[in-house]
Amino acid sequence: MVTHYTLSVGPFKRGFHLITNDVFKVVSQWPDHGVFQLFIQHTSAGICINEHADPAVRVDFELFFDRLAPEHLPGIQHNDEGPDDMPAHIKSVLSGSTVSIPIIDGRPALGTWQGIFLCEFRTNATRRKLIISIIE
Repeated sequence: MVTHYTLSVGPFKRGFHLITNDVFKVVSQWPDHGVFQLFIQHTSAGICINEHADPAVRVDFELFFDRLAPEHLPGIQHNDEGPDDMPAHIKSVLSGSTVSIPIIDGRPALGTWQGIFLCEFRTNATRRKLIISIIE
């Protein structure tokens, strides 16, 4: 059996935003065992699981991603919505659009230091839509 939920978050400023609690609050009932899947319906933002304890991790991620896909990169052709347009698409491919977490004993089995992040790559972002699927 599959149960779906939707969630809208943000808009957030550019960066990596911890959304674990927002996401988990949406699920009304957790099965004893299964899979939790989260999907973001956007091409200029992503989601990931990583360390939530040290805020410096988020700053370092932003620094690294900006160096990989900088604005005003010579040769970039897709810039319909500004200089952060194509770099945001590239970064979303790198971060991903889906995360899956096993559900064990009625709760998502995230590790002690893990959290779910919305990776916002646009300077002037909009609200972001997420789909949560619980697979029993």
